[in-house]
Amino acid sequence: MPLQRKRGPMHEINVVPYIDVMLVLLVIFMVTAPLITPGVIDLPSVGKAGAPKLAPLEVVVKEDQSLLVRERDGNGRIVSEQPVNRAGLTKLVKDRLAKTPDLPVLIAGDKNVRYEAVLNVMDDLRNQSVTRVGLQVKPAQR
Repeated sequence: MPLQRKRGPMHEINVVPYIDVMLVLLVIFMVTAPLITPGVIDLPSVGKAGAPKLAPLEVVVKEDQSLLVRERDGNGRIVSEQPVNRAGLTKLVKDRLAKTPDLPVLIAGDKNVRYEAVLNVMDDLRNQSVTRVGLQVKPAQR
């Protein structure tokens, strides 16, 4: 019968070095956490955002490609509405730009109007140096 020697348990893992590493990492994270600055977004306050907005000039392109210019006040109420042709539109826009150089213009095209008619109006506005041109749409109903 062979002699058997008693050995210590080999299946036990010594966790002391792992605890030491974890404590060192914890100290490093605790020291560096206050140094990291989060992304700060400077949002406007109510006083800053309450400035009166400039009401845009609306150019309505009807289905028969006739034009209508609509002006609104600061509350969104219609102040004036007048039919114009393309030459009258350029004159009207030129007059408004003399008063307000940063005048926004909205183009409201009928959904059945030819795309070319809307592009012609946009081209006329760009020729008059209107930098803020947008297209007016109606939200879809679901």
